[in-house]
Amino acid sequence: MFSAGAESLLHQAREIQEEELKKFCSRISKLLQTEDLGPDTVDSLQRLFLIISATKYHRRLEKMCIDLLQATLSLPACPEQLQVLCTAILREMSPCDSLSLAWDHTQNSRQLSLVASVLLAQGDRNEEVRAVGQGVLRALESRQPEGPSFRHLLPVMAKVVVLSPGTLQEDQTTLLSKRLVDWLRYASLQQGFPHSGSFFSTPRARQPGPITEVDGAVATDFFTVLSTGHRFTEDQWLNVQGFSMLRAWLLHSGPEGPGALDTDDGSEQEGSMLSVISATSSAGRLLPPRERLREVAFEYCQRLIEQSNRRALRKGDSDLQKACLVEAVLVLDVLCRQDPSFLYRSLSCLKALHGRLQGDPASVRVLLPLARFFLSHGEVAAVDSEAVCRHLFTRIPSEQFHSPMLAFEFIQFCRDNLHLFAGHLSTLRLSFPNLFKFLAWNSPPLTSEFVELLPALADAGTALEMLHALLDLPCLTAALDLQLRSSPAPSERPLWDTSLRVPSCLEAFRDPKFQGLFQYLLRPKASGTIERLAPLHQLLQPMASCARVAQCAEAVPTLLQVFFSAVTQVADGALTNQLALLLLGRSDSLYPAPGYAACVYRVLSSQFLALCKLKPSLVVELARDLLEFLGSVNGLCSRASLVTSVVWAIGEYLSVTYDRRCTVEQINKFFEALEALLFEVTQCRPSATLPSCPPQVVTVLMTTLTKLASRSQDLIPRTSLLLSKMRNLAQSPDSSSTHSEEGMEAIRTRATELLTLLKMPSVAQFVFTPSVEMCSPRYHRDANTALPLALRTVSRLVEREAGLLPG
Repeated sequence: MFSAGAESLLHQAREIQEEELKKFCSRISKLLQTEDLGPDTVDSLQRLFLIISATKYHRRLEKMCIDLLQATLSLPACPEQLQVLCTAILREMSPCDSLSLAWDHTQNSRQLSLVASVLLAQGDRNEEVRAVGQGVLRALESRQPEGPSFRHLLPVMAKVVVLSPGTLQEDQTTLLSKRLVDWLRYASLQQGFPHSGSFFSTPRARQPGPITEVDGAVATDFFTVLSTGHRFTEDQWLNVQGFSMLRAWLLHSGPEGPGALDTDDGSEQEGSMLSVISATSSAGRLLPPRERLREVAFEYCQRLIEQSNRRALRKGDSDLQKACLVEAVLVLDVLCRQDPSFLYRSLSCLKALHGRLQGDPASVRVLLPLARFFLSHGEVAAVDSEAVCRHLFTRIPSEQFHSPMLAFEFIQFCRDNLHLFAGHLSTLRLSFPNLFKFLAWNSPPLTSEFVELLPALADAGTALEMLHALLDLPCLTAALDLQLRSSPAPSERPLWDTSLRVPSCLEAFRDPKFQGLFQYLLRPKASGTIERLAPLHQLLQPMASCARVAQCAEAVPTLLQVFFSAVTQVADGALTNQLALLLLGRSDSLYPAPGYAACVYRVLSSQFLALCKLKPSLVVELARDLLEFLGSVNGLCSRASLVTSVVWAIGEYLSVTYDRRCTVEQINKFFEALEALLFEVTQCRPSATLPSCPPQVVTVLMTTLTKLASRSQDLIPRTSLLLSKMRNLAQSPDSSSTHSEEGMEAIRTRATELLTLLKMPSVAQFVFTPSVEMCSPRYHRDANTALPLALRTVSRLVEREAGLLPG
């Protein structure tokens, strides 16, 4: 969440119109043409960057302004701050046809890196990525110590490797592997020289000291990213940069290309692997460059794990320890997949690391790559990966759901490693209530992640419980808010909305009478039972205006659509019936967040029709439940879309065409229920508390009644009388207070069309109850079909209603 000042600046930047932006660009162009690029230029460029980056829409800048930004970036004597600002603006404008930066004429390495970042943001136009990669390699091939600094170019090289893996040739890959070995293993252990001091500074005061560990001890082993000092030398900076690109480079230069896996890790190899470990370590310098790099990378990660055991003196170093542990475990995972001999050398330290960190709440982010490692190699290494997953899914979401970074990384871990959960997919699926806590608290950034993850979580065994959980997601957000407010040790900065005071909700949360419902809502895994949470909906209603609850409610319709798309792929007939009943039952039991029910009803109505299409016999099998639903519809206007879908489905699928068990008695019962519902809808007068019923409900009710009458022709006179009354009612001046003119016209037209069809029962049955062959038509191929003639005949009869009907 941004501060009020930052929100105000972003709002102003987004509101700037094209004409204002054009004038502002003209002012910046004049500033960039002056010789003195002072503070005014810096301030203007900062404002321009904010304007073009504050909105997702592409802003247009004048060509002259873009050319001047490129020229300023290419100036050798341009201040670094201005170059960075010009680079940021040009990157934000990419891809742009007006860009014409020259890579070959840039000499300064820092300037090279800035220009390269703009070119890479353009995409691979005219093989720009390859050209940038080759330019960086030419700079790396130069061995002059006084040449340009490499540390600004390594991030560019890492990006090139990811964007275009085939850019490098074999000899170039070997060269960079050798350089990485030198930078990672043989960086200096002395701090860098300070800048030249004042006139009175002494040579002794300027002598560099030794590199230290995070706990202050003097480093006795080789330099790593966790080594500390006041100033770093050039090779130490290259060590840091080299480690940051190490994983990407190992994947690129692996035995069989990016991400290659060595699957020959059977038990027959174990003895030979263990026997060559010592030889591999001692003969490291005799290895080919790629294998030597893997050996050095392994030693580097082992050293980082050792350094992480030290107690850091500064909080920043403690955070750095955790970040380096994450990367070290990921690198070890790559090494073990490429060469299984590393697996047996890594297991002991990684098991010890997992045992040390699993009880530390501050180190939970490191547990994710450790879990991935054990999932990948647990079978070979005889590790109980099931226990690792169980601990991961049980405690972390319940305790750390409020951490946005952890939430994103955790869901990304689940999504990216689904292929590794083959034997533990049930653990993942049963943990969906805990995973939903991440979603409920961080719904805007996690919705797209869950759209991809939800199909893997959807399972026939937990489908009903998951659907209830999705519908109650805003209620879960409110309960998590109360859980944090009731925490005995709140964080320094409250994680909840402090402007919202809900003492009654807090009292209910602590009330033993409601503890069972809250515990069910906050359960860590699927329980196999379903609790109706309607009492909590009323208790937590004061929290419906909370911004976090409202954001969660906005995400639910999208997630419901994804859920139904996935679950219908695995649902059998019984589950389909249960899902349809659940839709009807939950239509009057939703959390009262503003606008939530209306959005959910739209999804439920479309999904009910999809379930009926999937299993047309559903209407006959659930006849009693559908009749109860139609007879107890309260608040029909608010649930108009769902009621409309149910009524339409009855008219479409209550037929022997779809189910031989359909009887005339059933048709008559539904007819009476729908007739009563239509009477109730048309006789109620709208008021402030009871709005008018949408005309779509009336027209669908009339159509369904006509369909049922065409299948039980004893009902035709009764239906004709009903339709005549509806037409007269729609023509009455008194009806203007019930519906709009367009609505009354739609009702009048539909009643007239249906009356015309009922005058010819055989035609009505032909139109309203098509045969099975018509459900899968081939009319576009069959030139002898009579359907076009039949449709033209019906159309003419409907058009000539004035001549056919009396009066």
